[in-house]
Amino acid sequence: MRITLLSKFVAAAALALAPLAPAQANDQAIESAFDAYFGTEVRTPRDYSPVYGSELERHIATLAEGSQGRIGVAAIDLSTGQQISILGDQRFPMASTSKIAIAATYLEMVDQGRASLTSEYPLLLPVRSQRFSTAVAPVRRGDYMAAYELIDLMITRSSNPATDALIAAVGGVDAVNDWARRAGIEDFNLTRDIATLVRDDGEFDPAVHIDLRDSSTPEAMVELLTGLYQGRWLTPTSREVIIDAMERCRTGTRRIPALMPENVTVAHKTGSLNNTSSDIGIITGPDGRSIAVAIYVTGQGTRRNREARIAAIARAIYDGYSEPRRMYASAEYGGTGS
Repeated sequence: MRITLLSKFVAAAALALAPLAPAQANDQAIESAFDAYFGTEVRTPRDYSPVYGSELERHIATLAEGSQGRIGVAAIDLSTGQQISILGDQRFPMASTSKIAIAATYLEMVDQGRASLTSEYPLLLPVRSQRFSTAVAPVRRGDYMAAYELIDLMITRSSNPATDALIAAVGGVDAVNDWARRAGIEDFNLTRDIATLVRDDGEFDPAVHIDLRDSSTPEAMVELLTGLYQGRWLTPTSREVIIDAMERCRTGTRRIPALMPENVTVAHKTGSLNNTSSDIGIITGPDGRSIAVAIYVTGQGTRRNREARIAAIARAIYDGYSEPRRMYASAEYGGTGS
């Protein structure tokens, strides 16, 4: 049914663009069809020079070339404010990168005296069920754990039962969305708990389809990281809880940290779902310069290839902000990173 409808969209758009050259008309017809069908725009970087203003941004665009699947990148040098964005305003599946916002929502409750880090909640363990059989996947209660332990498990090991325990503790996904809106982060939408998200994963291919559920833009996630790092929304103690856990993250060793120099600190959180891999975090060099970065990769054939893209893009961003002259004089990072 989707293929039939999409074909009709393409045909209608092609007729409207008939006066254009055939190749140009076809390209615009397909883009218009995607816009109409998916309700949002799916784009791939094409001609880098007129679109991306800085040399660094053009270089990152070549590494984020999306012919094998969409790649979204956003970064900001927290010392200078210099920003880059490659499809940074396009929605991607957050997967487990949403767990940073979930932690922040709970820690705001702690700061307001409505909860504490020693408050205990049960792990919420998924109960086996058929995909899409219920609106919310069934779970059962497991061991009770203190909130600080749940946050640590959620970020350092990406524990889903710990995450769902905290989602329940804050009052559900709507409470997390409310926190994000009050923080000024608009392009963020958490729709399902993790048990449901994982059970029903694979409904769409994120390389060619934008699903607004449980999605965010790279730019929004960089805004989230920047605000947390700069202490805009949480007390210094609560901020440190998140940053410390991100620095001890044990997942994604082949992603942002993979190609970083040994004297660089990476505080990050990974995400993985069907045909998509991501990593968001703060990269801090030995001189104290910090960079907030969000990288979302879909497609690319395999998870290893997606992770290699993330690692190459992250290193290029670090080098581009830290030593731009050396970077562009070298051919070391001239490849695609896959």
